[in-house]
Amino acid sequence: MKTLDRCYISLKTYALKTCAAGALFRARAWRFWFLSLLLASYSFQPSAALQVTGLYSQKISVLNQSNSERSRAFRDALAAVIVKVTGEQRWLLDPVVVTAVSNAQSYVEGVSYSSQLVLPTPADAVGDDSQAVVRGNAQGNSQDSSQFSAQGNSEEQAQESPNSLNVSAQNPELIIAEVSEVVTTAPTEQRFINVDFSATLINELLLEAKIPVWDSNRPSVLVWMTLQDEAGERSLLSSESNPEIVSLIRDFADERGLPIIFPVLDFEDRRNVTEDTIWSLDEAVIRQASVRYGADSIMSGRLHFTAGGDLVGVWQFIFQDQTLMFDGVDQELKSYLNAPLDKITTQLASYFAIVPETSDFEIVQLRIDGVGTLQAYSSLVTYVNGLGLVESVITTALDGERLDLSLSLLGDPSQLAELIALDRDLLPIQSASLENDLRLHYRWTR
Repeated sequence: MKTLDRCYISLKTYALKTCAAGALFRARAWRFWFLSLLLASYSFQPSAALQVTGLYSQKISVLNQSNSERSRAFRDALAAVIVKVTGEQRWLLDPVVVTAVSNAQSYVEGVSYSSQLVLPTPADAVGDDSQAVVRGNAQGNSQDSSQFSAQGNSEEQAQESPNSLNVSAQNPELIIAEVSEVVTTAPTEQRFINVDFSATLINELLLEAKIPVWDSNRPSVLVWMTLQDEAGERSLLSSESNPEIVSLIRDFADERGLPIIFPVLDFEDRRNVTEDTIWSLDEAVIRQASVRYGADSIMSGRLHFTAGGDLVGVWQFIFQDQTLMFDGVDQELKSYLNAPLDKITTQLASYFAIVPETSDFEIVQLRIDGVGTLQAYSSLVTYVNGLGLVESVITTALDGERLDLSLSLLGDPSQLAELIALDRDLLPIQSASLENDLRLHYRWTR
């Protein structure tokens, strides 16, 4: 349980001090407001670590709302949540987890159903007996981004479906593409079950199995890529030119709870890097170009689409002072991309994940400067409470803009410094001499 009584007493004393020095605090508040306004005027803000939401929830496609289908979805959802919470798929093989997944309904906290219309792909349309066929040249819809086209023997299909035009008129969802001959089918309904699991029960499960838990405050990964086609033409990866690759990377990031950032490729980016720079994996140039994004790690890669259909490439992962290089060869795009993403996610998870402790809590003292307002005090305590391994927070002293906190930790104290280093809210203060009580000393910058 969080200890609040001592916080309340300290906060009450702090409020009395505030009343006695109201003018001073108003001046400081104006100074903070002006500084915030000045910082907000910058056109680009670095991202650093990002808060990952939805770690204990999962959306699973279902055929219906039957008990058997719901039980199957519960098992799939719990397995997906375990992977997100731990960051690693290998824990699904742990005997404790295997047993839990088979009894997944015991961990469910809430359930809801949803559905969405799914447009058929051109491949789905060809050969479908229920398809509606439109022949002709539709005009005026060339800017509709939802259009699609299909190739095939549409004239023969039209003879088989003489009422196809009437079907199109009765189904306004049907999309007519701007091509001379088009095959379309009506959208289908895809049903989903949205499962919310109890974070407390899952954390207790992982505690029992002694499996590390990855906090929701996770290091961001900036992704640079250069693609080379069969003709040797190179281009930088972008969502406009390579939506399939970007979508596959984002899907992996969602499955593993990994914060992914893509460069905006604006004028500044293109001035700092080129297709050849990323292709050569020039570490110094890539590090410098990535500074503006404030990412905690950088993954750069080159991908060659060979004439034989192979995908061949090399990857570089920069994290702190380490640089790893690994290659990849595959014939399927998804597996080619997932391999390096899995490697770096496993590395980050093993570095930051916390092994729950069943023994007594570790006590760490924090001294924080720059807490000049009640709002700053409230934001700071909320931030510290949100750190994954912090069990409780007690305010032990308050002197002007300096605040002393006592933290009860679930893990090793060294891991606290690692978590704090992911953000820029607390900056370490290098004291001239070592403090007698060996407390950690920071400045609050938010």
